[in-house]
Amino acid sequence: MPVQYSKLFLSGLYRQLYTIRVFETRCVQLYRQGFIRGYFHPYLGEEAIAVGVCAALEPQDYLTSTHRGHGHCIARGADLRRMTAEITGKQTGYCKGRGGSMHIADVSKGNLGANGIVGGSTAIGVGAALSAKLQGRDSVCVVFTSDGGVMNGSFGESLNLAAAWNLPVIFVVENNQYAVSTTVQEVSREPQLYKRAAGYGVEARRIDGNHVLEVYETASEYVRRCRDGKGPFVIEALTYRQGGHHVNDPGTYMPEEQKEHYRKIDPCRRGRQFLMELGGASNEEVAAIEAEVEQAMEEAVVFARESPGMDVQEFLQETRSYS
Repeated sequence: MPVQYSKLFLSGLYRQLYTIRVFETRCVQLYRQGFIRGYFHPYLGEEAIAVGVCAALEPQDYLTSTHRGHGHCIARGADLRRMTAEITGKQTGYCKGRGGSMHIADVSKGNLGANGIVGGSTAIGVGAALSAKLQGRDSVCVVFTSDGGVMNGSFGESLNLAAAWNLPVIFVVENNQYAVSTTVQEVSREPQLYKRAAGYGVEARRIDGNHVLEVYETASEYVRRCRDGKGPFVIEALTYRQGGHHVNDPGTYMPEEQKEHYRKIDPCRRGRQFLMELGGASNEEVAAIEAEVEQAMEEAVVFARESPGMDVQEFLQETRSYS
């Protein structure tokens, strides 16, 4: 019997999908206007993974993120104002503006942080899961990584340790099919990355990463089984980024027919469709959600622009205290 979803639940999913889409799109504009320094790696096109996975989590759960991690932060409940302030280097940001785009963390929400090193947060997530098990806490940790991160040796080491100790951790591989401009097929004889888990005795599944309900259902099952002591698990979520590796990468190496295919199964378009067809929402109700999100984003931009910059003296003082 197919799962029945309430209108309220589907509305929440679409609101999160659209929030990430609007946030990323607006931040690209801010970058072009010179308000964001350094690199900016948009999560455009991959929104369903963060939203579907985080919808399956409880407040006591953890996640570790990646350099393309804004969507994870938002789906885990981050405030748009503090997100925008952090990315624009303001004192009111989550990390006082010091983390920027690639190092946002919010421990109050169980978000242990994004990481500028590809695959760098994999072992951190295993450590969080180990701490939960040793302390007898009912917590699960989700490790977000990428197809590029899977090629890192720490992925295999972390997965092996998690399997040997039956840790409550789920490795979510966001396979957008490119590590910068290198395809999976160029660096792996087996392009179906979830199959690597079998060598460690770990159950794994490849799913449609652009289908928020499929992501949610798979994540919910694995979260439940982790709480029952059956972890770890691996989810390979097949997706596609809507552009180059970062904001200044034109993505000319991405075939047009491939881009067109994924535009047709855009996660936001699908989320809107689910809300209307399965939840019975009207065009007016959907438009109201979108208007509220867009207004919240503009308020976040104003908040960030009016916020003070980083306190250099405070930064230097703290730096000296660590040395």
